[in-house]
Amino acid sequence: MSTQTLGSARPALPARTAATTRARRGGVGALLQLLALLLLILFLVLPIYWMVATSLKTTGQTFAIPPRFLFQPTLSHYREIFSEGAVPRSLVNSLVVALASTVAAVVLGTPAAYALARFDFRGKADLWFWFISNRFISPIVVALPFFLLARDLDLLNSRLVLVLVYLTFNVPLVVWLSTDQFRLVPREVDDAALVDGAGPWRTFFQINLPLATPGIAVAAILCFVFSWNEFLFSLVLTREQTRTAPVEASNFMTDFGTRWGPMMATGTLIVLPVLIFAAFASRHLVRGLTMGAVK
Repeated sequence: MSTQTLGSARPALPARTAATTRARRGGVGALLQLLALLLLILFLVLPIYWMVATSLKTTGQTFAIPPRFLFQPTLSHYREIFSEGAVPRSLVNSLVVALASTVAAVVLGTPAAYALARFDFRGKADLWFWFISNRFISPIVVALPFFLLARDLDLLNSRLVLVLVYLTFNVPLVVWLSTDQFRLVPREVDDAALVDGAGPWRTFFQINLPLATPGIAVAAILCFVFSWNEFLFSLVLTREQTRTAPVEASNFMTDFGTRWGPMMATGTLIVLPVLIFAAFASRHLVRGLTMGAVK
């Protein structure tokens, strides 16, 4: 009896060994994933930390070797850029241009997206491709044509020219993201509204638009971030009174040297609102971007 018991217990040993091996492999794999995640976080966070830290250091601390990670912070660079007046003005310009272009893009893009999602008409595929192709264009390719047009129309050195230029990139983005949101709304909802006596515009504003709000919100956020961070067109089309914050930050680089402290302080003021806003809106961003994906 004991011999049979020992014999029946032997086959369980290889299975136990295999389970242990799998557990070890799983532990190593989890450790590697954690290490890769930490390296990715370090890669993403370190530049932002270095920018903020440089904005809070004195000039001597900035160029210290080895670098100082522990130091007494100072707000002298922030006081300097606000006392000069150019940076606050550029931040106001960026805010006005970004809000205006975002609102205009949503107002113009959502009806176009609704029409592409709901109606069939001749040239629909070509129109859709034309909207998407506007996102393929490299900004540097169209910088000179936009400059010549703005000069001929006497729009140089104005906020309006930036709003109009940004619309050429923001409207296609709104159309692209919002069309899929409107396609998710069942057509039966439109039929029910039609039976109840609602016209096309009422169906759009009171039924489809609220249901597609997550995707439209994501499109608006991305439009605002693009307009807020854009550099090339602001550099080419504006001057001192109307330039935006990214261009103003680059002006701290001169032939006589780079004023790293004020430049990093300006960069922090540019990045900080976007980071805070993204942190609060991250859940809505993920929800809006994944709606319509294959489940």
